[in-house]
Amino acid sequence: MNAIKPLILITIGLLANGCSVWEAYTRPSLNLPTQYKEAHDVSGWKTAAPSQPEVTASWWSAYADPQLMALLTQANQANFSIQIAEANYRQGIALARASRAPLLPAINGQAGAVRGQTGNNGANSELSLGVNASWEMDLWGRIRNSILAGEANADATASDLAAVKLSVQSALAQTYFQLRILDSQKQLLDSTAQSFERSLKLTVNRYNVGLASRTEIAQAETQLRNTLTQAIDITASRAQLEHAIAVLIGQTPAALTIPSTPYGNVTNISFPVTNASLPATLLERRPDIAAAERRVAQANAQIGVARAALFPTLSLGAAFGYSNDSLGNLLSLPNRLWSLGPTLAGPIFDNQLRKSQTDAAIARYDATVASYKQTVISGVREVEDNLALLRILEAEAIEQAAAVKFAREAVVQTENRYRAGISEYQSVVIVQSTLLTAERNLLSITGRRLNASVALMIALGGEYPSAAR
Repeated sequence: MNAIKPLILITIGLLANGCSVWEAYTRPSLNLPTQYKEAHDVSGWKTAAPSQPEVTASWWSAYADPQLMALLTQANQANFSIQIAEANYRQGIALARASRAPLLPAINGQAGAVRGQTGNNGANSELSLGVNASWEMDLWGRIRNSILAGEANADATASDLAAVKLSVQSALAQTYFQLRILDSQKQLLDSTAQSFERSLKLTVNRYNVGLASRTEIAQAETQLRNTLTQAIDITASRAQLEHAIAVLIGQTPAALTIPSTPYGNVTNISFPVTNASLPATLLERRPDIAAAERRVAQANAQIGVARAALFPTLSLGAAFGYSNDSLGNLLSLPNRLWSLGPTLAGPIFDNQLRKSQTDAAIARYDATVASYKQTVISGVREVEDNLALLRILEAEAIEQAAAVKFAREAVVQTENRYRAGISEYQSVVIVQSTLLTAERNLLSITGRRLNASVALMIALGGEYPSAAR
């Protein structure tokens, strides 16, 4: 009968495993608009369901740039920030696996040899050999909540890894586009400098025959030298961008050289048009939102762990072994010893320690809920920002392209008038400078549009482009 009592207690403990002292996790609710403010063609509604996204889409392929694709492939493999996040993910998986260990009994072996003396008695020896096992019954859900917390943390680190990948990809793509725009700016300045040099020669020839003044030569020289200075200054900025790209792909600046690749006609560049979809889909696509939501689940489970500590724990212990003062007789039947029985332990007085820990866990949960909601609305804002920016920059580009067209026409007409002696060289300087400014502004707008298109796809969680224009 005495041997049956522990089994009865085990059965009671197993039946009690269904109990829990904290409520099951539910995702925080958040009201989102039915469509983006800046995407008026989007309609409908989709119920938000946060999930761990898979950011594996090669969104950058929409730009059809082999150099960019090669650099991003290297970054995905060698970037150190990605490697850190990947190691954190593996750590999260290991911790989640460790949280499941208490589901089964822990078994340990032991062996000992002790020699000692008591009072005037002679020295004596004691040898021991055996195994012991212990198992905590999950009466109040402490173990189950620890497992839930570990799994939620592992999911969060997986989303962190995806978010870091997106961040690195975004930084590299935007830096690369800035570099190509600078290459285009450099090409424009070099071409303009050649044009200004021809104008200088024309002015010198006119001076030699008495048709121009020294002032006009000085103006032409000043215009040429300023343009050459700007071209030299661009090389400094380009070098820094190239160095930044090297670091993003896990290399030293000395190991990377990117050949100059200016754009041709910037008005022919295709910009990916992303599917803005609905605001609720951000909860499914963006890894930073998924990570924040998983940390809410983790915090909720930690409350269950903290509250379970307020109640008694029931553990079952068992031991079997041998003990004797002689090695030769150690494993004989008379030297056998064993024990089996439950242990019930609970707090009596801890000066509010466990309650304070529970209150702290609840406060952490409230903070993670607020952080999750903040992440969601910040994500919606990023989409809105870039939708608006792309729309406005597209309109700017159209107007700026028109300005370039008319500036070129003004240069041709003014230079012809100058050659005919109808116009002064000051007028030529003005229209040439105006054209250079207009062309540089168009390149700048193009670079901003490229960066905004990247930012929009990242804001959407690595969205697949649906078209290009």
